[in-house]
Amino acid sequence: MSRKVLFVCTGNTCRSPMAEGIFRKAAEGSDFKVKSAGVAAQAGSSASRETLAVLKDQGIELEGFRSRMVSDKMLKKAEAVFCMTEGHLEMLEMMHPEHEEKYHLVCDFVEINGKVGIDVPDPIGMGRKAYETTSKVLNGAIGGIMTFLESRESSK
Repeated sequence: MSRKVLFVCTGNTCRSPMAEGIFRKAAEGSDFKVKSAGVAAQAGSSASRETLAVLKDQGIELEGFRSRMVSDKMLKKAEAVFCMTEGHLEMLEMMHPEHEEKYHLVCDFVEINGKVGIDVPDPIGMGRKAYETTSKVLNGAIGGIMTFLESRESSK
C-alpha cells in the first residue's frame, strides 16, 4: 500500500508543486505517493512558468499538473502534510483541526542559516533567482522529510 504525502502552500502554483516534484524525484523507487494543494488555490491553474523551468533544470517534469484547493478528503488520505509557512499550518489547523497531528512545516526537519522550522520563501513575482532560492530550500528540506517519514515507518 502506498504512503501518501501532501505539500501545501497558498495558490498551489509555485512552492507546493515545486516541493511535489522534488519529493517525487527523491522518493523514486519507494512506496510514497505525493500531491500538493493550496489553502487559497484556484483550481485548474498550471504551475508557474518559473517553477516548471527550475524543476526542468533538475530533470523533473510536472506533467499534467493542475492546481487544487486542499480538501478534507486529501488530508484524510495523507500520512503527513507539509506546509510551506507557519501561516499555512495555522490555516489548516483552523480549517481542518481534526487532522492536526499530520501537519508539519517543510523546514521542521532541516537547519537553514542556524534555524529550524523557517518559512519557505514565496518566489511569486520575484523572478527566476527567487525560484532558485526556493528550490534550494526545498531540496535541503526534502532529505530531512524523507528521514522523518522513514523513521516513522520503522517505529510502527
